Amino acid sequence: MESDTKKLTDTTKLLRECDAGTKMAISSINEILEKVEDTKLNEILTKSRNAHEELESEIHSLLNYHKEEPDPLAKGMSFIKTNVKMGIDESDKTVANLITDGCNMGIKSLNKYLNQYAMADVISKKITEKLIRLEENLRKELSTYL
Repeated sequence: MESDTKKLTDTTKLLRECDAGTKMAISSINEILEKVEDTKLNEILTKSRNAHEELESEIHSLLNYHKEEPDPLAKGMSFIKTNVKMGIDESDKTVANLITDGCNMGIKSLNKYLNQYAMADVISKKITEKLIRLEENLRKELSTYL
């Protein structure tokens, strides 16, 4: 019985972390998108934002299934960091740099949470791995703009 409770707790905690990560990514991309000059970079970011929104919808469905509410305020400090750096330099290089930093932070955090919430169910772990791959792919696509 205790292991079932631990599994449910780890599952919901992992899903909440994924929810926070997708919200932060979507928010960061939305904040920065209007400042992007390069058409291809705009397409890369828009495609990634849309993929994050699709994954966020999946996560919300799973949280609802587990009778958990998504956190409406899970955006972190990205807003302040983004606006300070963009206020200094609005170049596409700065955009790529900021988003790459976010990807690196997300990948590191999500891997930590996969280990920390080891009892989470397989579906939640797969969602987390999907989000990690999404961040890795975005980071790779942005590398030519650094």
